[in-house]
Amino acid sequence: MRIQHFFDPQTFTLTYVVYEPATGDAVVIDPVLDYDPASSQTSTGSVEAVAAFLERERLKLRYVLETHAHADHLSGSQFLKRRFGAPVAIGERIREVQATFQALFDLPADVPTDGSQFDRLLADGEEFQAGALRIRVIATPGHTPACVSYLIGDAVFTGDALFMEDSGTGRCDFPRGSATDLYHSVHDRLYSLPDATRVFVGHDYQPEGRPLRFETTIGASKQGNSQLKASTSKEEYVRFRTTRDATLKAPRLLLPSVQVNVDAGRLPRPHANGNRYLHMPVNIFGPTDEAGIPLPRA
Repeated sequence: MRIQHFFDPQTFTLTYVVYEPATGDAVVIDPVLDYDPASSQTSTGSVEAVAAFLERERLKLRYVLETHAHADHLSGSQFLKRRFGAPVAIGERIREVQATFQALFDLPADVPTDGSQFDRLLADGEEFQAGALRIRVIATPGHTPACVSYLIGDAVFTGDALFMEDSGTGRCDFPRGSATDLYHSVHDRLYSLPDATRVFVGHDYQPEGRPLRFETTIGASKQGNSQLKASTSKEEYVRFRTTRDATLKAPRLLLPSVQVNVDAGRLPRPHANGNRYLHMPVNIFGPTDEAGIPLPRA
């Protein structure tokens, strides 16, 4: 088994192609559709690079796997599905995320909240084949309720649950997020894997300008993760994570990303004039009146 990474510096996102050279079977994990918020224009440079690699290596794309409905980049899953005919899969608790954001964005009735726009919903502990690749699903909620990690051979792909040691773990302040859940996901579930298990993270924020890093091990994480070691208590972690999250700004692409990604990476349906429109609620994090004056908190 081989792993090829792709890094999007605009969103600090890692996309992975996992493949078996002997058979050519491959999966792609967390592809990126580029989006410029100033012009509200999408482009396909990042996902084209992934597609070019698949074609150059003559790989057969068996699945596009999402670790969760991302809040910091648009998914390129539909591009790959159209190019290669590969089904798109995500954790089955995506239904909870869809229901939450359907109400928040007042999404149209033709955006279902039963997960049916994804080709496959994956249950915790489920194992399935992608050609010669055997994949085990590990539910790792906390960042979102629907987060999953994928164990393939001796490698686990952790999305936004577990990062490099100097970046810690994912934030837990999005709707239905939970620092307690993430503690159990990392401490009790991921850290129960063998220490030699390779960890491939979903983002690398390159703290203090260091070079890109995207691979570590369970053992190194248990010993050296800056936020959650094997020795960290639940109370200690939850206190840290909750305090830290209260200081963080919303991701730059939060509003466009979530409403596209809960719909399996599909852009909104065109209106009668042929244009597609994102729903951009105003002041949802601090309600105001029509003059922009903050409303008293209940």
